[in-house]
Amino acid sequence: MFQLTNANLGYKQSSVLRNISLEINEGERVALVGESGAGKSTLLTALQAQMRNKAALIPQDLGLVNNLSVFHNIYIGRLNSYSSVYNLLNLAWPQRREVQKIKPLVEQLGLVDKLFRPTGELSGGQQQRTAICRALFHGGSAIIGDEPVSAVDKHMANIIMETLIAKFTTVVLAMHDVDLAIKFSTRIIGIKDSAICFDQSTIDLTRQDLDFLYQR
Repeated sequence: MFQLTNANLGYKQSSVLRNISLEINEGERVALVGESGAGKSTLLTALQAQMRNKAALIPQDLGLVNNLSVFHNIYIGRLNSYSSVYNLLNLAWPQRREVQKIKPLVEQLGLVDKLFRPTGELSGGQQQRTAICRALFHGGSAIIGDEPVSAVDKHMANIIMETLIAKFTTVVLAMHDVDLAIKFSTRIIGIKDSAICFDQSTIDLTRQDLDFLYQR
């Protein structure tokens, strides 16, 4: 599903990750872990480019339109599924059938009372949940997420992770919470010093692996 071979990844002329070889197969739940700036987001960007928008995406900056409502931001997840005329109609007058499709998602993540509020008026955690609902509405078999639970409490983080692995067959997430990554992933990839320093099944991962990853 995803494959990189001896790839140098970065921005413009600067390589953040060097000589990266990686394959992720359908059905895997993969967590990328490492300190901030290690290159997790860079690797996710490369994987997303391979999918050409076929995978649902939760970017770190969320990609919300702040003056649009929660409903409209979630609806954006399927813009390409409808005609331009229908999209404009739904922008002006939210269509009942689209509201009915989206409502269960916001109910599940505790946003139902915010459905028609502009996302710019929401807290950081509520905005993050809106971006997650948009990815769920987009659907598909795979999801790529960059720190998707960084702004929510542990209880909500568990709900979100359970929802994502139930919805998507293949899950690739950059995670700051290692314990959460271990709980919900089948494979952990550690990134340090511009390289993959380990790539282990969750069962085989050792405390020594993690200590080395975060050792300064």
